[in-house]
Amino acid sequence: MIAEIFPELYDIQGRRVFHPGTSGRRVGFRPTAPMGAYLTAPLQTQCKDFEEMRNFLGKCRARSMRDVQKRDYWQPPEEFEKTRKGDCVDFGLWSWRQMVGMGYRARFVGGKSGKFGEGHAWVQFEKDGKWFLLEPQMRGLGLRLPRLSILRYHPKVSVEWDGKKILNFEHGDRNTKPPLRKLPGLIAEWLSIWPRYWIQVVFLLFQVPFYWVRYLVRKL
Repeated sequence: MIAEIFPELYDIQGRRVFHPGTSGRRVGFRPTAPMGAYLTAPLQTQCKDFEEMRNFLGKCRARSMRDVQKRDYWQPPEEFEKTRKGDCVDFGLWSWRQMVGMGYRARFVGGKSGKFGEGHAWVQFEKDGKWFLLEPQMRGLGLRLPRLSILRYHPKVSVEWDGKKILNFEHGDRNTKPPLRKLPGLIAEWLSIWPRYWIQVVFLLFQVPFYWVRYLVRKL
């Protein structure tokens, strides 16, 4: 869920702008409400640490494609914690709100990710002088996200709350090829996290038929 960002491979700070898209770039940043509204309403859930965040997100599920096509709607965090269903924007806004509440300097980020560069949203935050990427939809992976996985994240716009007002930023493209000297460590980290996750997923899938058989036997 969390990985340290390579500053040379990811435009962390970006360029301050009045509003995302004012430079003429098509960034697809269209919030349903002013960004400050996503930080104001009281929440029923205020997490104390990342583990509590992950536990809450583990009870949430992705919104279906039918729902996504039906409405391009950014759920406020107070609504998301009730529905516990949403897309990457909804997961990201709730996580951003939690990070701000925990006292971190954090940004809600919109950009592209994945092999084919699909539009996506996530969170980045600062801790002890370093910047980290938080991917709330990878909560099932654990608290650690392989740094190699975030090389496919390309920020385009971001929003930050400085304690008084909303700040808007646009980000440029960076080279995403890590230095060869870092590859062995990155690959080892990736192998220590992702295979273990898929083994757990496969194990759980094999358990599903047994649960159904037990359920049917009890009904007979």
